[in-house]
Amino acid sequence: MPGNPGNQAAGQNQQGEQELATKMLQIQSKRFYLDVKQNRRGRFIKVAEISADGRRSQIFLALSTAADFRDHLSSFSDYYASLGPPNPESMPEDGKLKSEMMIKENRRYYLDLKENSRGRFLRVSCAQVSQTMVRGGPRSQIAIPAQGMIEFRDALTDLLDEFGTDDGGFKGELPEGRHMRVENKNFYFDIGQNNRGIYMRISEVLQVKSNFRTAITVPEKSWARFRDIFADYCDKMKDGNASASGGSSGDKDAVRDSTRDPVRDRPSSSGADGGPGTGSGPK
Repeated sequence: MPGNPGNQAAGQNQQGEQELATKMLQIQSKRFYLDVKQNRRGRFIKVAEISADGRRSQIFLALSTAADFRDHLSSFSDYYASLGPPNPESMPEDGKLKSEMMIKENRRYYLDLKENSRGRFLRVSCAQVSQTMVRGGPRSQIAIPAQGMIEFRDALTDLLDEFGTDDGGFKGELPEGRHMRVENKNFYFDIGQNNRGIYMRISEVLQVKSNFRTAITVPEKSWARFRDIFADYCDKMKDGNASASGGSSGDKDAVRDSTRDPVRDRPSSSGADGGPGTGSGPK
């Protein structure tokens, strides 16, 4: 049901996300919520699955990705309709009957029509990839009972018909990842985008500890502030090194002065030009 202007302010959370519309589907024992949301980066759909025992799973789809997913749902539904009744003896070892993959920037969506002892279902999982996680990190996923794929597709179609397939937000190409090595460490800089906006993931990989990895994520709106702080530290270290260098030179002069022989280095009575003295001493 579309949100109205009176509810839009109430539907806006601390992250600046605004709920525009929502649909609820009851498929067998599961409930699915399809929420169209908007933030400063554009529009997207959050799909939440609530199991009978209350467990909750969710994935996020850009509107353009949701349109691709809708089309895949049609092909999966057609394939499912062509299957005969389940046969435990001919069930694939991994349970997969049909698989597809969708790519959206640094995200990979895996669609697997599977079969197990409880029946057939479409598993939709999402993973983010980067230079340090080529196979993707932890996956978020939902599972749609095969009998409900058409109903799910129709609900998605209704939302896309109303809100379109334009993601909005950032339109350009995201910069490619960068890498630098410092002694026994590798640092990877990956730019990504999710429903909250654009971010930079900085990963540190320490090779001497079996590729021990740690990472931080910096939102794009904070990059300028991070840059300013780094630049400030660089300037302070540069000034500190310059002062230390000047102080070291002064200390060396002081050492030379303290080791000077007062008798040997006492000024002579000779003239300024180093010639014989002109004093009136005894002859």
